[in-house]
Amino acid sequence: QVQVVESGGGLVQAGGSLRLSCTASGSISSIHAMGWYRQAPGNQRESVARISSDGSTAYADSVKGRFTISRDNTKNTVYLQMNSLKPEDTAVYYCNVVGRHVIYFDSWGQGTQVTVSS
Repeated sequence: QVQVVESGGGLVQAGGSLRLSCTASGSISSIHAMGWYRQAPGNQRESVARISSDGSTAYADSVKGRFTISRDNTKNTVYLQMNSLKPEDTAVYYCNVVGRHVIYFDSWGQGTQVTVSS
């Protein structure tokens, strides 16, 4: 079983920065990809950023140039550095981890709230 725990959310003024962290633990042989998603009230969950095992990254157009995803493979941890935050970035941010231990797993964290005030 794989546990995914996020941290780092909070309240920040527009233009400010936050850094989210997510650590996966448990029965893990390899992690293929780690990513961040977000869901605002009344909206569907959307992909924000993903990073693969080879370090390649992908970002939603709305966050390109402002957010940076990185990972520490030795700690099974992924980070999301969020700069120049906007009120429309307000959402619950979820971490997703895809990997394998005997079988494939696709696990989610419980989410961390990010609120950007104008």
